[in-house]
Amino acid sequence: MSTKPVLTGQTASDPGVARVDMKFEIVVIPVSDVNRAKEFYAKLGWRLDADFASADDFRVIQFTPPGSGCSVIFGKNVTPAAPGSAQGMYLIVSDIAAAREELLRRGVQVGEVFHGADGVYTGPDEPYLFGRVRVAGPDPQHGSYRSFASFHDPDGNGWLFQELTTRLPGRIDSAATAFASVNDLASALRRAEAAHGEHEKRTGAADRNWPEWYAEYMAAEQSGKALPQ
Repeated sequence: MSTKPVLTGQTASDPGVARVDMKFEIVVIPVSDVNRAKEFYAKLGWRLDADFASADDFRVIQFTPPGSGCSVIFGKNVTPAAPGSAQGMYLIVSDIAAAREELLRRGVQVGEVFHGADGVYTGPDEPYLFGRVRVAGPDPQHGSYRSFASFHDPDGNGWLFQELTTRLPGRIDSAATAFASVNDLASALRRAEAAHGEHEKRTGAADRNWPEWYAEYMAAEQSGKALPQ
């Protein structure tokens, strides 16, 4: 087995061999009460894809969050993990305040929005991607990847909303622009509209080619390229 390190942005495959897509699709969540868990994830507004049972010793339920290409599975005899042991599962949203309000409206308890304390990785708070010290409120600069809100299912499995509007370079196919949901597209259009307003202030003239400017802005924002000014 080769131990050659692979740097970020590189692939470990032989360039002479066609790459095989490997789509991450399922996360298994350990729960103690299958019906209670089913009720909770339905309450989130997630799509029920399957509820399959075989005899009395096996049952599998699958839900998919809105706009997600990955689903969750839980049930009876689907994992040896202890109920509530799944932690740090991230739900990426373009508007964290709206996502939090949606769950609150559905009767789900969600913590206040918070951000990290400049990369402090020790402290009393439960672990999350950018440290263990939670500072109240969204990131002051509203930076992508930097604002969070947490909630748990009835067994204590832990979820985190993470606000993301612009991905780091190389994180998606730069030749493709796609939106997972109508809400994501609408949010991107609003950000493009606000940025275009600033563009027109700088130029001092109305831009008749605003559709092209919007399109360029939205594609650049999603791929992590420099945004048009």
